[in-house]
Amino acid sequence: MSAYEFVRPLLFALEAETAHHFTLESLQKLHRLGLVRASAAAPQQCQRTVMGLTFPNPVGLAAGLDKNADYIDALAALGFGFIEVGTVTPRPQPGNPRPRLFRLPPARAVINRLGFNNAGVDRLLENVRRASYRGILGINIGKNADTPIERAADDYLECLRKVYSLASYVTVNISSPNTQRLRELQQAEELDRLLGALKREQRMLAQSHGRHVPLAVKIAPDLDGAAVAAVAGIFRRHEIEAVIATNTTLSRDGTDALPQAAEAGGLSGAPLTVRSTAALKELVRALAGAMPVIGVGGIMSARDAQEKIAAGAALVQLYTGLVYRGPALVRECVSALCAERP
Repeated sequence: MSAYEFVRPLLFALEAETAHHFTLESLQKLHRLGLVRASAAAPQQCQRTVMGLTFPNPVGLAAGLDKNADYIDALAALGFGFIEVGTVTPRPQPGNPRPRLFRLPPARAVINRLGFNNAGVDRLLENVRRASYRGILGINIGKNADTPIERAADDYLECLRKVYSLASYVTVNISSPNTQRLRELQQAEELDRLLGALKREQRMLAQSHGRHVPLAVKIAPDLDGAAVAAVAGIFRRHEIEAVIATNTTLSRDGTDALPQAAEAGGLSGAPLTVRSTAALKELVRALAGAMPVIGVGGIMSARDAQEKIAAGAALVQLYTGLVYRGPALVRECVSALCAERP
């Protein structure tokens, strides 16, 4: 039994959000004491070149776990090939009222309606500067809840300008179900306008900073076939560097009879696996090789990670699987994906 398997029942006895913060704080303390042994560097054949960046291995941490970049060094020691922090907004905001995070253990699932709770982009950048981590860092950006959807681009542009110099890539989160009307930005006209503004700003920032920072867009798993085809066309037209598929789902398939399944928010974990991979396949088909796709959603085992790669993902990301499996999941996925080349 791993150490995490031993302590998981104790963590699950705590309220979910309390356990989340306790786990990260404990990991941080152990890391500072030198008790979190950094995973051995992955062999060279593990490397993947995606978005013009060289990833030491294809297994990353998804956004949402470390919203303020408080724990980068400790998380990196678990063996991730890249870390994505955020979602961050221009101004600090508390998010939705608690309770807002719920575990569904029989389904190995989580429901969250956190609502982009974060300390603001300036605090995140302070934490990034303070960290020792020099690997690939994605910074996931969003809009403040009180910013009207008609002015959403202003928030994304402000975040892009501020994070540009410290990010390896920037993810545009338009698919969280927990900020009112945010998913409207996936509609063709709104998406076209937003990405046009961001790409223009990216070109200007690349000139002023002397480096090109790729833009990725994170989409929902709940888009139908026509919507996937529409967004894929817009991504291609604006030459977005990558797409992340997918965010959490509003579906409750596989959890309907469970306590707390009726809670509002996005569902992640094992019930999302099939839906997310199906959306990934459809997106890969629609993009026809125009840009890479990063697979995330319901990766609870190495097999799940392998299925994302087989479906066309260039890289994968973990989150809810860590809640149920702990650090062993990272090592398992790295080992499995490094043993084979796509």
